[in-house]
Amino acid sequence: MTREEALLWTLLRRNALGVRFRRQHPIGPYLADFACLRPKLVVEVDGTHHLESDYDIARDAFIRSRGFAVLRFWNEEVWENSYWTIYRIREKLAELDPRLPRPDPE
Repeated sequence: MTREEALLWTLLRRNALGVRFRRQHPIGPYLADFACLRPKLVVEVDGTHHLESDYDIARDAFIRSRGFAVLRFWNEEVWENSYWTIYRIREKLAELDPRLPRPDPE
């Protein structure tokens, strides 16, 4: 794991957001950095080598075809503003499952 993935994992693990995330979870032939199976959300943390990558476009299309939403964050976003990263993840979780609480805009 990169340091950004490790940071995000400390914020997601142990049902910290009210749902269970899995790290390096297989979805078909791909490994998701972080996957929440209910609701179906994949979170990816990317470096610049992912910029406009044909592989990532195909990968995201496959994962979405399996019913998952995909959120991507740049390494710098996670490292420099983990609060915003978690806010966006919580926002997406609440969008996918209205029973989950919406994050407070602070």
